[in-house]
Amino acid sequence: MPNIKPISDLRNYTEVLNEVKENSPVYLTRNGRGEYAIIKVNELDKLRSTIKLLAKLEEGEKTSREEGWLSESDIENRLGIL
Repeated sequence: MPNIKPISDLRNYTEVLNEVKENSPVYLTRNGRGEYAIIKVNELDKLRSTIKLLAKLEEGEKTSREEGWLSESDIENRLGIL
């Protein structure tokens, strides 16, 4: 179950921060609507890495659609594998 709190709970920010766990962010609301999420820094790093990876995969798929797929032997030749 998500941990949702009103932003006014940040008056006691230490208590709120202590509730932030791995894979369990604290969501803050303003006027009853979701506004912010507090997550651990390592989770933010993982999210950024995932976004970069997905962008690279999309770039590769786009290239393959435009230029065609490489065969196994083409890859081996490019990598210098005998």
